[in-house]
Amino acid sequence: MNNRFELTGPLTELSSYPQWAQDMVGACEGSKQEVLRHELWALMCEARLSLASTRNFMVGIWPVIERFPGYMAHSLLKTQYGRSPGDNLARRWLVRNIRVEQNHADHWLKWAEGAGVPREEVLRGSAPMGSQALAQWCEEISSRGSLAASIAATNYAVEGATGEWSQLVYDSPTYAQSLPAETRTQSLRWLQLHAAYDDTHPWEALEIVCTLVGNSPAVDEVEHLAECIRRSYTGMRVLADRCVGEPRGLGLAEIAAA
Repeated sequence: MNNRFELTGPLTELSSYPQWAQDMVGACEGSKQEVLRHELWALMCEARLSLASTRNFMVGIWPVIERFPGYMAHSLLKTQYGRSPGDNLARRWLVRNIRVEQNHADHWLKWAEGAGVPREEVLRGSAPMGSQALAQWCEEISSRGSLAASIAATNYAVEGATGEWSQLVYDSPTYAQSLPAETRTQSLRWLQLHAAYDDTHPWEALEIVCTLVGNSPAVDEVEHLAECIRRSYTGMRVLADRCVGEPRGLGLAEIAAA
């Protein structure tokens, strides 16, 4: 039996992937929906997110934004050209996209400024208490996990859910009009790119994962991949909780006065 996976159907249709991958995605859907249905996005879309919560959001997620090229670099270090079709596919994809992620960090800072959170606050202010779980998990799995697990947890799970909530916010005219008119276009650039760019990115990541592990991986390997994906979704949900909840980090003025 040929265990090698090769994509033959449309990239963005789940039926194009092995049954184990379809089952894995389905098993993780509930955790993903906890992220996408979070009140944070509704508050943002309706321009009802307070300045304090906006600050928590911009500062709290920044460590993941800033380190995302690093997570991908950790994955790249695990590849070896010519070792397998999965390695070759992952290597080309990671090399091509690491530079793009750096540009996304610049766009995040411009979004924060447009939303009323100064650049230095994002860079130097402390994150809300308890919001570090996602960044710590992504660092752990990308540096210590298998290549398939690290791509599943970061590029498939985190980027996939991010692309969907980004689309929700970007499609809101109420939110767009809440930003200063003179900088609105550049403030929305991060959302615009992720709503479009991440439309195919997680599918490309899923293709890489399937190419790495093949058509019939061991049950425990699939269970591990699913757990990695769910853990990423859980980290995203907890981070969103901390952004709209009471916990907060110290602002620059408070740090200076301490």
